[in-house]
Order: sequence, then C-alpha cells, then structure tokens
Amino acid sequence: MDFRLLASTFVAIFVAELGDKTQLATLSLSASSASRLSVFVGSALALVASSALAVLGGELVARWVSPLTLRRLAGAVFLVLGVLYVSGRGA
Repeated sequence: MDFRLLASTFVAIFVAELGDKTQLATLSLSASSASRLSVFVGSALALVASSALAVLGGELVARWVSPLTLRRLAGAVFLVLGVLYVSGRGA
C-alpha cells in the first residue's frame, strides 16, 4: 500500500468535505435524530459507496484517457469554475 498516497488522499478529501452540503446535511440529521449512531453509520456508508463509484469510474476513464490529460482537464475545469465563481456567474 502506498501510504503517502493514502495520506494525501485522506487530507484532500477531509478538507474538501469540511463544510460542504453533505456535512451540513449530516449535521442536520444528527441534530434532529435520537440515534446519532445511525446517522453516523448511514453517512459513513454513503461516503464509502460514493467513493467506491468514483474509484471505479476513475479506473474506467484511465483505460482510455492518460493521467496527464486527466490532470490537465481537471485543472482547466477548476480554473474555469474559479473564474465563474469569482465573477459572480457561478451557481
């Protein structure tokens, strides 16, 4: 196992998830529920399932698109979204 990749993935996903709508929904469900354990387990399983789909999707895409092209495309998308959000045109 590549522990550097594991650590960088953990940090990137952890920071990306802080304050996003999934965390806010989980907070809301937990606040209005008598069983916080059920909310925790349900939200954890949902994140695991969506991550599994992303990994499988990435594996499929990598069969036809080089990693360098993917990084460049992702970078371009982030730049365009950043410009749109800064200009006030983003959703």
